[in-house]
Amino acid sequence: MRMKQKMLVCGATGFVGRNMVEYFAKSGEYDVHVVRFNRPEYACRGVTWHKADLRDGQAVDKLLEGVDVIVQAAATTSGAKDIVTRPYIHVTDNAVMNSYLFRSAFERKVRHVIFFSCTVMYPSSEKALRESDFNANTPLHVRYFGVGNTKIYIEKMCEFFAGISDTKFTSIRHSNIYGAYDKFDLERSHVFGATVTKVMTAKDSITVWGTGEEERDLLHADDLARFVDLAIKKQPEKYRLYNCGLGKAVSIKELVNKIVAASGKKLEIKHDLSQPTIKTSLFLDCGLAKRELGWEARVTLDDGIKATLAWWRENIDPVTLKLKAA
Repeated sequence: MRMKQKMLVCGATGFVGRNMVEYFAKSGEYDVHVVRFNRPEYACRGVTWHKADLRDGQAVDKLLEGVDVIVQAAATTSGAKDIVTRPYIHVTDNAVMNSYLFRSAFERKVRHVIFFSCTVMYPSSEKALRESDFNANTPLHVRYFGVGNTKIYIEKMCEFFAGISDTKFTSIRHSNIYGAYDKFDLERSHVFGATVTKVMTAKDSITVWGTGEEERDLLHADDLARFVDLAIKKQPEKYRLYNCGLGKAVSIKELVNKIVAASGKKLEIKHDLSQPTIKTSLFLDCGLAKRELGWEARVTLDDGIKATLAWWRENIDPVTLKLKAA
C-alpha cells in the first residue's frame, strides 16, 4: 500500500491557512501536518500539529524533514489601515520566512511548494488582467510599494529555486479572498470582512466611505483551495505564476448592497463623501489556469455571500467579533 505524501501547511491558524487545512484534511489524500506560532491549536481531525517560528532557519530545517508538499500560507498580513500606517510590517518577516522555507525545500528535495502572492502589483484596469500585464518598469502605488515589491521578490525566489532544482514552485496571484475564518474585526479586516461585520452588527444604517465606485475581484476560499489541489496535481512545468480570481469586477457599492440584501436586514446605506474615492478597477484573466489546470471559479458571488453570512451567524460572537468558544 502506497504511503500518503506528507503535506505541510504553514500559517494554519490564519484565514487562508485554515481553509487549506480543512480542505486537505477532509480530502484524505495527504498526511497533513500543520504549523502554528502564537495562536493556539484548533480541533481538526486527521492533522498533526507543530509549533515553529518560521523566521528561525534551524526550526524550518527540522520542520521540513520528510515533507513532500508545502502549502505556504504563513505571512504577516493585515488590513488597509496597517498598509497606510505601518507598511513595514509586511516586508521583513515575510522575506525572511520565505527565504528559509524555500532554501530548506531545495536542500531537502521537497516535491512541490505553493506560495500565495497577491495582486497589488497590478495597475487599475477596465479589462481583465493576465499574468503578463504586470510591468516591472511601472512604479507601484505608493501605499503598496513595500508589500507589492516584497511579493514580487518572493515570486522571483520561487522561480530561482525551481530553476536550480527538481522542486516545483507555484506562485498564485489571487484576488480578494473571502469566506469562513476571514478577519471580521474592523482593525484588521479587508473590505469584504469589514462590510459583513458592519452589516451584521448594524441596527438601522451602515456607512460606506466615499462613493463606493472602486471595483474588486472577489474569490471564495473554497475555489482557492481547489486551485491549490489542481496545481499540485497538474502543473506542467517546474515554475508557474498563475492568476486566481473570479474574473469579474464588482463595485464596493454593489457589494454592500448584495451583503445587505442577503442579510435580510432593512438598513439605510449612507456614503461618507468626506472620505476620498479613488476610482480603480481590478479583475483577473485566469485563462492560463483554465488551460493548464482545468480550473475556473465555481462559487458565484451571491452564493458565496449567503454561505459566508450563514457561517458568520453560527461561528462569530457579535460582541467580540471573534470565533465563538467550541
